[in-house]
Amino acid sequence: MFIKQIYTNCLSEAAYYIESDGEAAVIDPLRDIDEYIHLAQERQASIKFIFETHFHADFVSGHIDLSRVTGAPIIFGPDTETNFPVHVAKDGEIFKIGSITLEVLHTPGHTLESSCYLLRNEEGKAEAVFTGDTLFVGDVGRPDLSSGNLTKEELAGMLYDSLQSKIAPLADDVIVYPAHGPGSACGKNLGPETYSTIGSERESNYALKEKKKDEFIKAVIDGLADPPQYFSINARINKEGYESLGELMSGFKSMNVTEFKQQLQNDVIVVDTRPTTLFTQGFIPGSISIGLEGRFAEWAASILPFDKDLLLVAEPGKETESLIRLARVGFERIKGYLAEGFDSWKNAHEPIDMIIDVEADEMAMDLPFDQQMVIVDVRRETEFAGAHVAGAVNIPLEEMPDPASMANLTENQNIYVHCAGGYRSVIAASLLKRQGFHNLRNILGGWNKIEELQKVEIVKEKSILN
Repeated sequence: MFIKQIYTNCLSEAAYYIESDGEAAVIDPLRDIDEYIHLAQERQASIKFIFETHFHADFVSGHIDLSRVTGAPIIFGPDTETNFPVHVAKDGEIFKIGSITLEVLHTPGHTLESSCYLLRNEEGKAEAVFTGDTLFVGDVGRPDLSSGNLTKEELAGMLYDSLQSKIAPLADDVIVYPAHGPGSACGKNLGPETYSTIGSERESNYALKEKKKDEFIKAVIDGLADPPQYFSINARINKEGYESLGELMSGFKSMNVTEFKQQLQNDVIVVDTRPTTLFTQGFIPGSISIGLEGRFAEWAASILPFDKDLLLVAEPGKETESLIRLARVGFERIKGYLAEGFDSWKNAHEPIDMIIDVEADEMAMDLPFDQQMVIVDVRRETEFAGAHVAGAVNIPLEEMPDPASMANLTENQNIYVHCAGGYRSVIAASLLKRQGFHNLRNILGGWNKIEELQKVEIVKEKSILN
């Protein structure tokens, strides 16, 4: 038996490859399926099944493309309805893979069709459970992603029943393999590890500790932030189907400067995927910076519209990676990219824009004397509440695509933008630039550097923290 967790950091997503006696299964594959196919080829195995734990909301699954290539059926749990062929399994149904088996454990709560898969080894012993978004390390899946007409309280109640009847009875040594790790918005506060055991979770995870149902519901719902708006889009794509990634890549065109400029006459958005340190030094006016070095796909899906054409500016050699990572979260209107990257634009003497980077210390020195200075903190509300510069304005990055979020800013102000470490602030600065705010500075190192200073007044929002 062979099990491999295939973890994608920028999405905090875990897919799984399971193999026994030359037969393999893949659980929760990403849209770019080459890694699973190559792994099976290297190990001289054939992919027999594709299992989905539920309709994912935070990424587009590779189930359809992988099934097309391998011929393997797509398996979903009970109560699943799709627009493409799948095998809707029964609760308790068993699938044989070589000398091992996977048993379907229907665990509604995160969504109605949510199911876990219990792996029994060659001796028939329960060895691991693939929990999807039902159970994470230290947390459980959020129950507010809308399944039918049920409320989040009703779904949380179903999740409690699922955990108590299907997960809690498992032995302590059963390995827990969830679909997500730390940083995922599919739960409130996932632990730092990407796998665990039932015993460890029984001791440390609030969701598996003995508690009454109403207490569990309150604990799961309290403090739950609104889900990202793109979650509903991705869930719909996973349920209804999507264009083949191969077809998407075949239409991805290389454009010279003249062709690129012609496209700019249309209603398109230019996405610059270069590192933020390169973007601030020069970019095509109106571009939105979302660097590949950060949580690229998540921020792209949170910031960019899905109903407009996209043009890419990337580091040479990073164009296809940029496309694939956008496709992972459902973008399909990607028209092409600028050949030879930003340098070709600059060498053609086309107009460029810049963002001025400043050290945190420079901001601190100017703060007492610059009456027009406004510090814009683009961290999330809870981060801002934890500690921030006195007088700073909080505009969370995820709210900035709405121009109304910037309504209280004026062009005559000296705007200094920061986040926690410097990645989100460059995205924010590019959005401010698009709205006509050009008198701005990006604070290098963000809050991590600001809080080291001794000469800046720091305050906390106790009402939010409590």
